[in-house]
Amino acid sequence: MKAWEATIRKTQQAKKQATNIFGSAHVAHVDDEDTDQLENHAAGEIYHAERFLSNGDYYTGNWSENFPHGFGKYWWTDGCMYVGDWCRGKTMGRGTFSWPSGASYDGEFKSGYMDGEGTYTGPNGDTYRGHWVMNLKHGHGVKEYTNGDTYEGEWCRGLQEANGKYNWKGGSHYDGEWKNGTMSGKGKLIWPDGSMYEGEWEECLPKGNGTFQWADGSSYVGNWSTDSGEQDLTFNPSSDDVKHDPQEVFDVYLKDCFISPQDKVPILPSQKKLAIWRSSKGTEPSVRPRRMSVDGRLDASMDKDLARMRMLDDTERTMKARDDASLISGNALSEGSPIRLPKVVKKQGETISKGHKNYELMLNLQLGIRHSVGRPGPVPSLDLKSSAFNPKEKVWTRFPPEGSKYTPPHQSCEFRWKDYCPLVFRTLRMLFKVDAADYMLSICGNDALRELSSPGKSGSFFYLTHDDRYMIKTIKKAEVKAILRMLSAYYNHFRSFEHTLLTKFYGLHCVKLTGPAQKKVRFIIMGNLFCTDHVIHRRFDLKGSSLGRITDKPESEIQTTTILKDLDLNFMFRLEKTWIEEFRRQIDRDCDFLEQERIMDYSLLVGLHFKDTNSDLDDSAYHVSDPGGSKLGISMHTRVEKMERKNEMELIGEPTGVCYDVVMFFGIIDILQDYDITKKLEHAYKSFQYDPTSISAVDPRNYSRRFRDFILKIFIEDE
Repeated sequence: MKAWEATIRKTQQAKKQATNIFGSAHVAHVDDEDTDQLENHAAGEIYHAERFLSNGDYYTGNWSENFPHGFGKYWWTDGCMYVGDWCRGKTMGRGTFSWPSGASYDGEFKSGYMDGEGTYTGPNGDTYRGHWVMNLKHGHGVKEYTNGDTYEGEWCRGLQEANGKYNWKGGSHYDGEWKNGTMSGKGKLIWPDGSMYEGEWEECLPKGNGTFQWADGSSYVGNWSTDSGEQDLTFNPSSDDVKHDPQEVFDVYLKDCFISPQDKVPILPSQKKLAIWRSSKGTEPSVRPRRMSVDGRLDASMDKDLARMRMLDDTERTMKARDDASLISGNALSEGSPIRLPKVVKKQGETISKGHKNYELMLNLQLGIRHSVGRPGPVPSLDLKSSAFNPKEKVWTRFPPEGSKYTPPHQSCEFRWKDYCPLVFRTLRMLFKVDAADYMLSICGNDALRELSSPGKSGSFFYLTHDDRYMIKTIKKAEVKAILRMLSAYYNHFRSFEHTLLTKFYGLHCVKLTGPAQKKVRFIIMGNLFCTDHVIHRRFDLKGSSLGRITDKPESEIQTTTILKDLDLNFMFRLEKTWIEEFRRQIDRDCDFLEQERIMDYSLLVGLHFKDTNSDLDDSAYHVSDPGGSKLGISMHTRVEKMERKNEMELIGEPTGVCYDVVMFFGIIDILQDYDITKKLEHAYKSFQYDPTSISAVDPRNYSRRFRDFILKIFIEDE
């Protein structure tokens, strides 16, 4: 191998001499892409080639259509080398990757990653033999350390996890549960002198119920902790009646039982770049060469706009699940992608213009909002009297076409306008820091509202403002009663909890048309969770139930506006420690509130923008807010991890270790459904036909418990 590297270096020196004699342009012409044209190889033909690349890299082996394809060797100028199988420029199959430090990996590769069965030997001699996923030890494996320690068991994302056995050089050994690379859970540690601890562990220390038994037979049984004040132990003496101090377990026995650290790899195989000329056949003559990483990504330093593209061909897609490939944008270099995001994402809904069946209703709504919000009045206080929440607290206003003392003339038919609890909603808008002028401009400005293409399952219609800030939903009389009944508790909940995930309500109104029909249209104005310049690539409506909770659409028909459901979910959401703790607390608070108010059938709406896709906007130019200044559920820069189900009806699958950087939005919606007689009958009817735990219509207490259990399992800490 060293002789081969020496030959390469001599070849590079000869290359530089040729460059000095003939000029760089001539050498590039002969050595790079135009060699293919001179040799006149047919499209798709695989042939042997030798490539001296302009940056000093060298490749020899099978070649096809300007890519390494088949068996070949690639040597980087920094000393890294790969020898093995390639597929269209990506390490794919079996191969060996070596580092200049002396470290090496021999095993399976997928899309540039160490993935499958393989053996890694570190520069210090540590060796791991086992399963890999995306460059990380994941699955069963054996690690042998140069200090004589060994570990055999399960791994997860590069760390010991679940069940495993660790042997120290000195003869001690632990057999039990692991978490995040530490002894955590139930396990047994036996020392060479015969002493033993069996019980609960936390981060490599006894914590919880357990028994430590000395070699002489005496033991301590009870609750263990490093804090002596928390210990609650009972001593059982041996026949020798020797007294032991439980602290010696920590100070003496566990002193040398530390876990050897994991390997630190300076650069991973998937991060290495190939200095390969992209084919310019059939394209503009000005196409420049670009460096490409072995996992198929183009080098961001060479072309920022193309850096986020992923080259996933048909061979790769058989190895990856559908959504892994669905993250490719419309300009991606791969062929036949199952989903392609459009270059320009159109706004949702149909603009309500003159001639639309709901045009007059829109005019009535805008006139009423302008009247309600613009009505002069004192600045409200946050401390409202109980009378303000009285359901009978409402104001009727008549809007004749010719106008009146309080209303302007208009071109619509005569109608009556009702404001429910106007002072409460005015105060809520102040609490939500909504400027009255901006609020009117969004809803009542010169721009028309947009009606979503189809009504919801409840039969309600949805309208969006031109700036996407607010959503207007038509609701039933029962829903009006529900919001008025819980309005006081709702108001106090928002005052108490800054990070509540509940939908924000800005106004509750009714339009009553005059004439024979006497039609009443009740509607509520809400905040739009997805008011952002980010393209929302995936939307999920999650309840924690399984019956009917799947979208009957093939992958090719899923658009950026498609609402996916529980059984469509193929990601786990990873939040940083501070956020996940606040999220768990807030989910508990919000679910407790909804349960107390006898509300059920609500959902967690989640929107994901994948940051590494080549969407129609540049991520660097349009972040909604700084990551450090994110609010819980709004524009959160975090990660999601792909999961896979063993069967289609399983709500939660297994994590795969494949993660994506995203901007995430989420909130609890549809919080106006009482557990009324209709829902009780639905529950009774469906319980005869299906598993009662799988249906959505259950009583608020069970709904709350099931909902939070599900949500807290798919939102996990990002370590």
